[in-house]
Amino acid sequence: MKLAEFNSADPTAAQATLRPCIDISRWVEAVAGARPFAGRDELLEFAARAANPFTPAEVEAAMAHHPRIGERPTAASTEASMSRSEQAGVDPADAGAAEALARGNREYEEKFGRVFLIRAAGRTAPEILAALNQRLTNSPEEEDTIVAQQLREIAVLRLEGLISE
Repeated sequence: MKLAEFNSADPTAAQATLRPCIDISRWVEAVAGARPFAGRDELLEFAARAANPFTPAEVEAAMAHHPRIGERPTAASTEASMSRSEQAGVDPADAGAAEALARGNREYEEKFGRVFLIRAAGRTAPEILAALNQRLTNSPEEEDTIVAQQLREIAVLRLEGLISE
């Protein structure tokens, strides 16, 4: 979508455009409500500021929409399509990487009670696995901070992919 289209869309349509980036109502409403933006950079900067901080409840709600790393969602939604694209660096045919990620995902979920979340876009499977293994050493408090930051990065990257000048 062009920025001019986003700026002139009715509020419901603008919010629907934003929701696949991250399904946090406060963020969606804040970004849609701040229109019009003079340029794409202004939009992205505002979106990043509006996402900082996400509350623990917002993080928990947003996490409900994220698949495990290495498990590509099959739904036809915009969010599922974005997730598949973001995980392009994880080759499902690489059995060794898939097994290591599945094992790491299980360990992470046992320790933290949620799926492992990382901004996968631009990262290879070995980079994701290294981050997963390192993050397994974190405390729950450290991990909460990292997960919120990863959600912010994902939201802004998705928005960047959706809106063009």
